[in-house]
Amino acid sequence: MVKIDYGKEGLEISINPSWNVTIFHPRAQAALENPIKQIRMAIKNPIKGKSLQKIIEDKKKINKICIVVSDVTRPVPSHIILEGLIGELNDYGIYDNQILILLATGLHRPSRSDEIERIIGKKLIDRLEVKNHVATDINSLQYFGNTEENTPIYINKYYCTSDVKIITGYVEPHFFFGFSGGRKSIIPGIAGNETIQTNHSAEKISSPFSRFGIYKENLHHKNSMEICQMVGVDFTVNVCINKNHEIVQVAAGDFEKVHETLVDYQFKHLCTEIKEPYDIVICGNGGYPLDLNLYQAVKSMALGELAVKQDGTIISVNECIDGIGEEMFKELLFSGKSPEDLYNSIINREIIVPDQWEIQILARILMKSDVFVVSRLKENEIGNIGLKYASNVEEAINESIKKYGPRARILILPNGPQTLPLLK
Repeated sequence: MVKIDYGKEGLEISINPSWNVTIFHPRAQAALENPIKQIRMAIKNPIKGKSLQKIIEDKKKINKICIVVSDVTRPVPSHIILEGLIGELNDYGIYDNQILILLATGLHRPSRSDEIERIIGKKLIDRLEVKNHVATDINSLQYFGNTEENTPIYINKYYCTSDVKIITGYVEPHFFFGFSGGRKSIIPGIAGNETIQTNHSAEKISSPFSRFGIYKENLHHKNSMEICQMVGVDFTVNVCINKNHEIVQVAAGDFEKVHETLVDYQFKHLCTEIKEPYDIVICGNGGYPLDLNLYQAVKSMALGELAVKQDGTIISVNECIDGIGEEMFKELLFSGKSPEDLYNSIINREIIVPDQWEIQILARILMKSDVFVVSRLKENEIGNIGLKYASNVEEAINESIKKYGPRARILILPNGPQTLPLLK
C-alpha cells in the first residue's frame, strides 16, 4: 500500500506484489521549529540589499504598502509569512491601515471569502485590506511600456502606486517556468491579460527550456525578470515547503538573489536522477489546493512527462474537486481535435485564447504518452481530445500493463513536484 497526495486526505494505492514498482519519496525536510521567528530574522538580515527597516526609514512618507500574496491555488502558508512580515512592519511604525494585501491571481478566478481567510489567517483577516487582482480589468492596470522583445507591460495599479512594494511566495519546480516564486508574483501574478499572454506565448511554451527545473535559459524567466526590474520590487520574502506544506527554508531581501538562493536549495533537495524512462508513471500535483481542478492537474502530467518513455503511460491522480477549471481550457478540452491538431493550431496562431498554454502542454504530453485521469470527475467530464478515464489507480495500472507486459517498469511519485525525476 502506498499513499499518494490527493485532495486533503490523500489516496491509498494497493500495490500488487507482482508489479515492478519504484517509488521516489522526497528527501526528509524538517519544518522550521519557529517559522514566524525565522521569517522575522530573515527580514532583519536580508541576503542582499537594504533591510526592510532601512527601506521604510528612507521613505519620507508612506501612505500605502502593498504585499503580494499567492492565491488559493498555491499551498504556501501565507498566513505564517504575513504574521512575521506584518509584525516587523508594525515594529517599524507602520499601521495596519497602511497595508494592502494583493492576491496574485494571474488569470485564475478570484479567491472566495472563505479561501481568503485561509490565505491571510484568522489573526490578520479582520485587520488588513485584501483585494483580488483581476487581469482582465484594464482600468485596474498601469501601463509601463514594452520590453525589449515587445511584451506590453500592464501591472496592477494598487501595486504600482504603493510606496513600498513587497512580494511573497514559495519556490518549487514549475512545469514551464522552471521554478515558481520570485518574479512569478509579478508575472503572471499581478500582470494584465495581454502581458501574461505574451509571456506565456505558444513560441515560448514550445521552447525545450520551458520545462520543470530549467532556470537561467528559461524564456519565461528572462522575460519576467526584465519586467520586474522595470516595475520594481522593494523587498521579497520567499520560502520553501516540504510535502506537508510546512516551511523548511526562508530567504528575504533582493528578489533576484532570494529566488536564486532558494532555487539552489531546491536543486539539492528535490532532484533525483533516473537512468532510463519508465513505462508507467503515477503522479499528482501534491494534493490540495494544487489539485483543485483538471486545469491545474496538467502540471502533474508534465511531471510524469519527465520520466515516462515515448508511447508510455502517465496516470494523473488529482482530486479536481472544483471540476475542470478555466473556461477556455474547458472549451478546447472538448474541441474534439486530436492532440497534434490542437498543438499545431496553437503554434500556428490559429488558436489564441486565454489559457492556451495549458492545452498546448497537455497536447504535447498526449503526443508522447497515454494519460489516464483518476479524479472525482466523471468519464464524460474529461474532454474528448485523448485523455483516458479510470475510476481508480489500480484499474489504470492493470489496463496499462496489458500494453507493456507484466514486468512493465512503474514509477510512483507520491508527493508531486517534491521529487523531480531527471534523466542522466
